Amino acid sequence: MIPAPPLPLQPLPAPAGWQRQLRDAVRDPRELLSMLGLEALSARISDAAAAQFPLRVPRAFVARMRAGDPRDPLLRQVLPLDDEDRLVPGFGLDAVGDLAARTAHGVLQKYRGRALLVATGSCAVHCRYCFRRHFDYAGDTAAANGWREAVARIAEDPGVEEVILSGGDPWTLATHKLAELTDALAAIPHLRRLRVHTRLPIVLPARVDADLVAWLRALPWPVTVVVHANHAHEFDGEVDEALARLREAGALLLNQAVLLHGVNDSVDALAALSERGLAAGVLPYYLHQLDRVQGTAHFEVDDATAIALHRALAARVSGYLVPRLVRELPGDPGKRPL
Repeated sequence: MIPAPPLPLQPLPAPAGWQRQLRDAVRDPRELLSMLGLEALSARISDAAAAQFPLRVPRAFVARMRAGDPRDPLLRQVLPLDDEDRLVPGFGLDAVGDLAARTAHGVLQKYRGRALLVATGSCAVHCRYCFRRHFDYAGDTAAANGWREAVARIAEDPGVEEVILSGGDPWTLATHKLAELTDALAAIPHLRRLRVHTRLPIVLPARVDADLVAWLRALPWPVTVVVHANHAHEFDGEVDEALARLREAGALLLNQAVLLHGVNDSVDALAALSERGLAAGVLPYYLHQLDRVQGTAHFEVDDATAIALHRALAARVSGYLVPRLVRELPGDPGKRPL
């Protein structure tokens, strides 16, 4: 018998672009649990919490969760549980004083020399401990009116040397929208630095595409990109490649994390996070104590435990792998060290 010729290999489909991946994010808590073989955990889901602050998590991030593990540290960060329904004294709607710091549409000025732009209300992932989960994004983002009010506010204040893009997540905006903003900011002579706070390189690494890298390369200021990872399992090969592209574009990469009960409240977890981040070219920056926002009390680690963990971490790893343990309080001139 003459063997049939082998069939030609079919090309692998190209991965979906970041905007398609963003649209395809998992939004149903029960679908997420089904994907992980954790249907029994459905009884703990809070439909009220999910309605107030909907689940949203990219499938690339879900792929790093451990199937069958109800205590997975990545799952815990995104799943709306009935713990969020408890009203706890001391936990409010504006824990860090954003409303009092507003100086223009979408502009917050808390600290000397810096202005933070709430660029958008959109995020790729909805973290359950988010300190802006109750923020009025619909009525107050810097992108409104073509950035004009926000840019004018910064231009009229010669003391502002650094602009911080935050949100939401600024990198959920299309790159041409980011370019509109930075082109306008480039005309302000007293600006010296740009900082971007973003979780997308971690949860949706496809966002770091050729257009974004080209935009970064063309910026006229030194750029610091502060990513947000809370656990070593949030890194994988795709994240490493995305972070490498950012470094190649000239960005300084730092990581800020939040100390979260049941996620990273152990010396082993914190050491692994710093070491895995360094392997990806990211230095630890801040380890935040939880902002006391309504619905997040189950994540809180008390200060005494936090300080003990931080000291144990400092005794275990090199000094440059120890983030600053801080808390943000309304009215303070900077983050308060613990």
